[in-house]
Amino acid sequence: MKANQTPIGGQAIVEGVMFQNTRHAVSAIRRKDGSIETFAKKKPVRPLIAKGKRIPLLRGLFALIESSSNGASHMNFASDRYDLLPGEETPQEEGTLTKWLGVAVVGVLSFFLGKALFALLPAFLASLLGYFPALSGHVVQNVIEALIKLTLLLSYLYLISLTPLVKRLFQYHGAEHKVINCVEQGLALTVENVKRVSRLHYRCGSSFLIFTVIVGFFVYLLVPTDPIWLRLLSRLALLPLVIGLSFEVLQLTNKAQHVPGLRFFAMPGLWLQYLTTKEPDAEQIEVAIFAFEALEKQEQDLQENALG
Repeated sequence: MKANQTPIGGQAIVEGVMFQNTRHAVSAIRRKDGSIETFAKKKPVRPLIAKGKRIPLLRGLFALIESSSNGASHMNFASDRYDLLPGEETPQEEGTLTKWLGVAVVGVLSFFLGKALFALLPAFLASLLGYFPALSGHVVQNVIEALIKLTLLLSYLYLISLTPLVKRLFQYHGAEHKVINCVEQGLALTVENVKRVSRLHYRCGSSFLIFTVIVGFFVYLLVPTDPIWLRLLSRLALLPLVIGLSFEVLQLTNKAQHVPGLRFFAMPGLWLQYLTTKEPDAEQIEVAIFAFEALEKQEQDLQENALG
């Protein structure tokens, strides 16, 4: 892929990486015996999602649904096969539309439930501090609420990053970013070149998390903090708006990276990636390169078939 072509996206999966473009998604995982296995899947065309992704404020939700749906089969593939030895495999079942739609719905609902808890708990804790006169003002309460959210988010990401499974997942996340950065900089895809580039990337979805805290602070300034029931209700009611606006901010920061003087808007998202990515080892980079080259092979085969 050349730097001026359609951007490639991706995600870390269990012991591997998935890369995708608008037509295909390909995963590569490191098996228990040290071999690398790939899984390729053509992305289905869903007119409703395609239309929804063009509507400002709503397109973030549609992108979330699409991501959950497309990533489900690849995550299941990785979870089912990475720790098996050759000969232990069972035939892979092709997921039905209903099955993957169900997985997407569960993923989206889990995301919203998590965000709801993340919105309500800080608001409740901040309200308790409001009994102190110096901490009871409208702006002060919103600042405290945002600081509590930020503390919870960073603490959660740090603690889970200490577990072996999540640490390796974050290393593969770093490998995914490094491969994309290497390609976008026009460098040859070698392990040494990939090692040298940054593990941070402007299009990373994890940056979205920090933007929900920042955007939420400004949105919640527009609604009352008292009484507490109204405060909690407004947090739930405005959650879709905060998510939609946060997605738009993420898109803008990706564009701002090329505008002199505006790159600093993306800094909070990049800083968060110091927690959600880790430096990968050579074997993990090898898997990420394998996945990317497999995706390129899918595109080459598609073009050859079209010409043939």
